[in-house]
Amino acid sequence: MRTSAITQSIQIYFKVTKPNVWWLLVFVGAAGYFSGSNVPPNFLNLFFTIAALILGSAGAETIANYLERDIDAVMERTKKRPLPMGLISPPENAFALGLAMVALSLLVSLLLLNIPAFLVMLLGILDYVIVYVILTKRRTAWNIVLGSPAGAAPVLVGYAAASGVIDSTALLLGSFVMLWIPSHVWSLALKYKEDYVRAGIPMLPTVTSEKTAVRCIAGTVILLVASSLLLPIISLRFFTAIYLAAATLLGTVLIVLSLLVLLKPSRSRAWRLFKFTSPYLAVLYGVIIVESLLGLLNA
Repeated sequence: MRTSAITQSIQIYFKVTKPNVWWLLVFVGAAGYFSGSNVPPNFLNLFFTIAALILGSAGAETIANYLERDIDAVMERTKKRPLPMGLISPPENAFALGLAMVALSLLVSLLLLNIPAFLVMLLGILDYVIVYVILTKRRTAWNIVLGSPAGAAPVLVGYAAASGVIDSTALLLGSFVMLWIPSHVWSLALKYKEDYVRAGIPMLPTVTSEKTAVRCIAGTVILLVASSLLLPIISLRFFTAIYLAAATLLGTVLIVLSLLVLLKPSRSRAWRLFKFTSPYLAVLYGVIIVESLLGLLNA
């Protein structure tokens, strides 16, 4: 019985870290690492990079869950999360866990990676927790735009951990996530508009006309796809048939889905677009990992 209670507690605390969010951040960070590698990966360095990314991403999400527990309690989509349901008592335990994870992430980045990786990790966490969650999420429709650099941070951390620098390729790879986040979140907000209104969150679709919102979504999607096709020009290692085919095919589907929302907005179409955005990003960065590894093998 005691073992069962401990297992349940671990599951609850794991859930409060929002693993459905941070796994993708860690994955794109791994893609950044392999993209920044000019020699076969040092597996110990890769391990520390992944550990830092997990701790930083999961820790920041845990802190956000604590800070947003009042919002989550009134939104249908989030009211069954551990903190709104009172499964963690006192709730400050979650905050302490988040702070500990963030602190460990920064310590690993500083002592076991390098200064550029540490600085990007620090800035990414500050942008997400301070700029997005605390300062802008409840105050302005620009919230997700101002918070999007945090999404690019894992890519830059991985790239810097492998190469020691942040160059034009790293910035372009990070821009994919920055441009992806608005379309991902705004399409979700179209589906759950009443939730955001009830919680008083001025996400773009709740404070502007539907026509304007879907135009902004389509615009960010087009910029994202254009940026993905710019990568082979900036970094010739990605000028391959596999990458170009994948980026073109994935981008075409994403643009079509966003145009369908633009031409005839509906919650079902917005939801379909939202559901495709995560696989889009995962597959695109998966191809980037494959191409990076193939480039190292052929070097």
